[in-house]
Amino acid sequence: QVQLVESGGGLVQAGGSLRLSCAASGSGFRINRMGWYRQAPGKQRELVAYITRTDVINYADSVKGRLTISRDNAKNTVYLQMNSLKPEDTAVYYCNVNTNSIGTLRFIDSWGQGTQVTVSS
Repeated sequence: QVQLVESGGGLVQAGGSLRLSCAASGSGFRINRMGWYRQAPGKQRELVAYITRTDVINYADSVKGRLTISRDNAKNTVYLQMNSLKPEDTAVYYCNVNTNSIGTLRFIDSWGQGTQVTVSS
C-alpha cells in the first residue's frame, strides 16, 4: 500500500510563489505516473500537471508557463513549483500517484490528503 504525504501549501499574494511536495512511501510497488490535481470551491477536481516515469510532462493550459512539475525517483517524490500565482489558482491541491505491484499489471491510483493553496489579490 502506498502512503502519500503532501506539504508546502499556504497563503501567498498574487504574483508570489509556492512549492508543493508529495512523498510516497511503502514497499513492493513501482511508481509510474505522478501528478497534481486541484479542486476549487464549487468546482470539479481538475488536472494541473502530470509527469511519467520517462519524464513525459503534461500541463493544463491555465498553468502553462507558470507551474513546473518535477520528480525525484530516488526519493519517490513529486514537486510542483508554482510561480506567478493568480487568485484563480486558489484551491486544494491533491497529489496523485499511479503504481503497480512489482511483478503484476495491477495498477492503482493513490491520492494525497490535499493541501490548501490560497492566493490573495
